Amino acid sequence: MENLDVKAKKGTTTIGIVCKDGIVLASEKRATIGSFIADKRAEKIVLITDKMALTTAGTVSDAQLLVKLIRAELKLKQVRTNHESTVKEAANLLGGMIYGNIRKLSLIPGITQFLLAGVDRDGLHLYDLFVDGSVMETKDYVSSGSGSIVVYGILEAMYKEGLPLKEGIELALKGINAAMQRDSASGNGIVIYTITKSGVKKVMDKDVEATLKM
Repeated sequence: MENLDVKAKKGTTTIGIVCKDGIVLASEKRATIGSFIADKRAEKIVLITDKMALTTAGTVSDAQLLVKLIRAELKLKQVRTNHESTVKEAANLLGGMIYGNIRKLSLIPGITQFLLAGVDRDGLHLYDLFVDGSVMETKDYVSSGSGSIVVYGILEAMYKEGLPLKEGIELALKGINAAMQRDSASGNGIVIYTITKSGVKKVMDKDVEATLKM
């Protein structure tokens, strides 16, 4: 959602899946204002370092600002200490930012939720940063946004501990596809990233257009 300009755009499905050899992050591409489709190519997965990535959901202007702030803070900390932040440190820092943001008085509610995945010296990690600023590490899977209620049905039925990364990608694809079929605020494409010991990699970026055949 980083390239969006309208502050109130919402509507999202994002997924994080912990696999045996990595973590999968996935999202669709639709951003909505009420029932209006405001953007068909919204970027909802963003890199904050070369080893950490976020999925974004909620009020876009707030998500954009928090992404910029966490990137800057992590870079500043690295310069000051000459050490890269761990994923847990990044998650706690962003959680504090969300906590402060949601409690500001504003005409536009600053409601944001992030899934943070990354790799550090302690291994691979996936965190759910909820709209109230709470930070929870996830050991299996998590979904956020308006389509998550559909996705959880897929994940509950099909996820297995120790899932290979390839099967995790396939499961994320099924989850996003199910959300696009039933959630009107989700659609138009699928983006999937993997986080492994080698870093962050985009493995899928596919547009899905609705066409009327005559």
